[in-house]
Amino acid sequence: MERVRQRGFNFKRGLGHTLLIACGALGREIIDLIELNGWRHLDVTCLPAKLHHRPQLIPDEVRRKIRANRSRYEKIFVLYGDCGTGGLLDKVLEEEGNIERIPGPHCFSFFRGNEVFARSSEDDISTFYLTDYFCRYFEKFVWEALALDRHDDMVAFVFGNYTRLLFMPQVKDEALEQKARGIAARLGLDYAYQFCGYGELEASMARL
Repeated sequence: MERVRQRGFNFKRGLGHTLLIACGALGREIIDLIELNGWRHLDVTCLPAKLHHRPQLIPDEVRRKIRANRSRYEKIFVLYGDCGTGGLLDKVLEEEGNIERIPGPHCFSFFRGNEVFARSSEDDISTFYLTDYFCRYFEKFVWEALALDRHDDMVAFVFGNYTRLLFMPQVKDEALEQKARGIAARLGLDYAYQFCGYGELEASMARL
């Protein structure tokens, strides 16, 4: 979120601008897309990525952002998948005036492509997914958050049903790929790589 503020995309600019309410795990990619495409009519405000550990809080936090900014923007668009809310996020968006969100159950799906992900999800049921964000912050967001830094004997319990790790990067970064390979080895999983780029995130933002 700090990166969003520093780049100056969190200003309240008024009519003619669209506010993106986004998951903090997407902030870097959203800012990159805005800069690459010159989408200066898009402003961004992010909620903490750590909400993924308590998805039941996401709908009300998104509602709070909508109500705090509704009068300042011509349009609001939500860059969250369902993200484990069990349909509650969509209910909030309907209640708040049929506000749209990016299609898909989560970022792994819309980065890969929702149709592709849906077709392969049964075969990939034992796959652990990593995007750039989750690879970059694996220690903090996964390892420490699950207390595996203090209870490494729980690794087999937490990851025991997985057989492979699929790294789905948004940008080509050799150092990040090496880190992903190291994470797979650490978890005892087979490593797979599929470059996804920005997927349907870019397409959804372009439509705005």
